[in-house]
Amino acid sequence: MLRTLHIENYALIQQSDIDFDGGFVAITGETGAGKSIMLGALGLLLGQRADSKVLYDSTLKCVVEAQFDTAALNLGEMFADNDVDYSDDGIVILRREILPSGKSRAFVNDTPVQLPFLRQLGASLIDIHSQHATLLLGDSTFQTSLLDSMAADHKQLAEYRDSLRQYTSLKHKLEDLIATEQQNRKDYDYNKFLFDELEQANLSDGEQEELEQEASILANAEGIKQALSQAVELCDGEEDSALQRLNAAKTMVAKVADCHKEIDQLNERFESAVIELRDIVSSLEAIGEDINFSPERQQQVDDRLDLVYRLQKKHNVATVSELLEIQRQLDGKLGEAGSIEHQIKEVMEAVDKTFNELQHKADTLTQCRRKAASQLEKQIAPLLGDLGLANATLKADIQTLPDYGPLGNNNVQLLFNANKGGQLRELSKVASGGEMSRLMLAIKALTSHSRLLPTIIFDEIDAGISGDISVKVGRIMQRMAQGMQVIAITHLPQIAARAAQHYKVYKDDGAGRTTSRIRQLNADERRREVAVMLSSDPPSPAALQTASELMAE
Repeated sequence: MLRTLHIENYALIQQSDIDFDGGFVAITGETGAGKSIMLGALGLLLGQRADSKVLYDSTLKCVVEAQFDTAALNLGEMFADNDVDYSDDGIVILRREILPSGKSRAFVNDTPVQLPFLRQLGASLIDIHSQHATLLLGDSTFQTSLLDSMAADHKQLAEYRDSLRQYTSLKHKLEDLIATEQQNRKDYDYNKFLFDELEQANLSDGEQEELEQEASILANAEGIKQALSQAVELCDGEEDSALQRLNAAKTMVAKVADCHKEIDQLNERFESAVIELRDIVSSLEAIGEDINFSPERQQQVDDRLDLVYRLQKKHNVATVSELLEIQRQLDGKLGEAGSIEHQIKEVMEAVDKTFNELQHKADTLTQCRRKAASQLEKQIAPLLGDLGLANATLKADIQTLPDYGPLGNNNVQLLFNANKGGQLRELSKVASGGEMSRLMLAIKALTSHSRLLPTIIFDEIDAGISGDISVKVGRIMQRMAQGMQVIAITHLPQIAARAAQHYKVYKDDGAGRTTSRIRQLNADERRREVAVMLSSDPPSPAALQTASELMAE
């Protein structure tokens, strides 16, 4: 429940501290005194948008802080998931700060948090019901959620949504596979042509370099042979060759090798040089013998290189290795074209299986809702009678739709008739504003405990009702407060008189500026406030007596 609320520098509130008890709390005050300002401040703690325009003093920051007792709510897992400390005693402190710059900060137990977590947490702590909330009664989604709250089918709804996620995911996967298959069919013939062309080329890595070298040799065969022949002649010809001169020099050095150590070493190097030159001559002769010009072979090499160059240009690559990689990729695509049909078949079977599970879980939800609808119709009748709608009938019409959404495949429509023997019609089209308010109050009374919310705030839900009906509204709120904290912002003395705790909001025009203040009333002050609400200020003796009687009830 909400234990304390601190508001500082917000709207017309300079500073205010409110301590709440459990049970039934009433907040009263004249129109425009600032009752809804407190709700606006509380809304900041629940994740609503912040605006620097709400600052009482634009040079100071606004601080709104509330303390909640959540011991009975089992929120530890939610806090752990968001890496926020959670006290063993269940005390949770929410704080929101708005800086003069317009920036805002949010804290839970002094840990900085993002607004989505604040909204998630707020939805588990408090339900603020304003006059405008009655418009939800005409919304099919709200009506479906109403039945789910009555049915307490949270587990079934969670299981259905898991199946829906699986089904949706598999459908998307199937659609992607089918689209891929269709594209593959379009690309198959072209890819097959490209692959066959590369496969028939029978390329090998390194082939291009070998062909280009051979082409160069064949194109220059005559010049190469002539150069090699002349080189052999110069190295080992019949007259005055390099080898003859080298041998002669070696002989001269050998004669004096024994006389000098270094000359002996040079003699050995001469020997090596002779051997190396002879080997070079032998290699030159061998190469020259192997080089033979062949027009036929030159044509074959040129044709092969033309094929390689043409394929490289076609595929926009520069090497045979890249062509071989393209060939491998094309082979893989052609293989996928065959295997994807098997994948489609498997996924289609999975889609059918998941859809059957989805249908079954949707049917279970429908059964739960039909049962809850029957309970709603029976349980709300006496509440409506207490609220002056004794002849009213409320019925939930549940239709099954072909499509499956987040809440199942149901369309829930509340049908209403306020008069005996009248025809049931769509609620939003036949109920008056006062009837809608009373209906919403009855619904809140039925569902508040099943939702396990510790606190509910009614912001002038009593609009459009008066007299004996307002007494009965007060009784209903009083009964609700036996199991939860009920805070009612009200103009009706019949409701305020039944509260266990009473706060009054009023304006203070002192210090040259209007401010809103709130204070708790003691027993005598409560009696006088209820009397003023009944008559005028100052209240008449009769009003004071009536106030005493109302409070005595």
